[in-house]
Amino acid sequence: MTRGNTPSKTTPTGWVSFVGSGPGDPGLLTVRAVELIRDAEVVVTEAPEHEDMVRAVLGLPVRVPGEEPAPVEGAPLLVDGGFGEDGQPLTHANRARVVVKHGKKHRVVRLMTGDPFLYASGPEEAQACVKAGVGFDIVPGVSAVQAVPAYAGIPLTDKNHREVAVVTCGGTVDWSQYADDRTLVLLSGVGSIGDTAAALVAAGRSAQTPVAVTRVGTTTEQATLTSTLADVAADVRAARVAPPAIIVVGDVVNLRETLSWFETKPLFGWRVLVPRTKEQAGSLSQRLRAYGGVPEEVPTISVEPPRNPLQMDKAVRGLVEGRYEWIAFTSVNAVKAVREKFEEYGLDARAFSGLKIAAVGDKTAEAIAAWGLRSDLVPTGEQSAAGLLAEWPPYDELLDPINRVFLPRADIATETLVAGLVELGWECDDVTAYRTVRATPPPAPTRDAIKTGKFDAVVFTSSSTVRNLVGIAGKPHPSTVIAVIGPATAKTAEEHGLRVDVMAPKPDVEVLVDALADFGAARRLAMVEAGQPVTKPSDRKASGRRRTGSK
Repeated sequence: MTRGNTPSKTTPTGWVSFVGSGPGDPGLLTVRAVELIRDAEVVVTEAPEHEDMVRAVLGLPVRVPGEEPAPVEGAPLLVDGGFGEDGQPLTHANRARVVVKHGKKHRVVRLMTGDPFLYASGPEEAQACVKAGVGFDIVPGVSAVQAVPAYAGIPLTDKNHREVAVVTCGGTVDWSQYADDRTLVLLSGVGSIGDTAAALVAAGRSAQTPVAVTRVGTTTEQATLTSTLADVAADVRAARVAPPAIIVVGDVVNLRETLSWFETKPLFGWRVLVPRTKEQAGSLSQRLRAYGGVPEEVPTISVEPPRNPLQMDKAVRGLVEGRYEWIAFTSVNAVKAVREKFEEYGLDARAFSGLKIAAVGDKTAEAIAAWGLRSDLVPTGEQSAAGLLAEWPPYDELLDPINRVFLPRADIATETLVAGLVELGWECDDVTAYRTVRATPPPAPTRDAIKTGKFDAVVFTSSSTVRNLVGIAGKPHPSTVIAVIGPATAKTAEEHGLRVDVMAPKPDVEVLVDALADFGAARRLAMVEAGQPVTKPSDRKASGRRRTGSK
């Protein structure tokens, strides 16, 4: 393969793609970067967070602290480019040797923090590939130089400040050349910030020039300290600011007061427990991240086939033979169970021809649509069994040729829907399509975090998630904010000795997250108005367990 061609899966020789990962937020990966990671045979990482970034791109489970992740068939080999097998940091030359070694035989992604060709070792490693005859390409990434100040709400330029200088503080710097009012971005400057500030003042900069120090930028651990050249050394020592950090010097820092958008998100940095599987928690976790939260999914139930499959087999045969007028899906799991049974029989969506389909809510309707089917009835009001019944038409012997409804559901479902349908004149085949059983307990570190208040909030999406979480992991700590999806779930939480802080105005997981975000925003505003530092619920522990019903 000659350099400059595009590598393909069928190419027998190797190839190295130098891919910029950005400064930390996986959302800053480019589309091309994601494509290459998914296609890679080997990924050579650079930073500790890169493994989790790769796992997120590939849809693999997040690593559990203290546990060795199980190998996944088809996943790329992850090679630590930061440290050698002896545990010592790799030099640039040794890291280049690792890249070339794998690049001779495999499709390699060399994942690099920021941009491969900006304040990085990309040029040296690419030259090593040239020398070894290994083809390569470059995928630029978002550099920390502009991304971290942007996430801190600090524009590097505005209409009054058009020039920026980037300075690496590791060696000898002639600070007299930066005496003007240019915006300065300082790299590797935390340890020497006192000397740097003094030198800039001596060169002619005002001692009151604003300074911002942002550490772990673009992640939910980001923290920004604002000061002046006169005070920044003392402030950094007092706050114990440690690298990595980006320092911005200049009047543009003042704009942070009005433009700070990331650290002011209502759930910024909140560790939120989501008692659902990764598959179930998709939209909920995504919405939490949009508000700055850090969701952690902990399965509380496991979905298994019914103990006796004969009832389900008979119902599916009846569906194909035209025995039913309606089929009512009360959960995404019910859709999945029927779909799996269809696949077992070699059937497809065409078997639903002439059958009316009801879905208990939008999420269930989406699962039905993913099968290529359209729901005839979805509640426009409350998305529950009661809401479905409120809009279900009564049986009419003139309009309805068949009076029977197929109701595939969980083994623990309530009788509300069956009783209501019978009252409307319908006959129901109430069939257990799947069983829900309590999941195995989460790892010990997670259980400890739940009990000791290391989670800031927990979102309960059903009564069973409350019962099962308490059963497998214990009660959340009194400092943890409890958010529930509706009155029934709230009642169950209170029965287990938990005070409910947030309840969704309607039973929808995204509305639930919105309600939690409103709670977080109000809490933050109250602290700001009181002149208090903004803290997370986990930063301050209550002395005793919540009492049911207290406020």
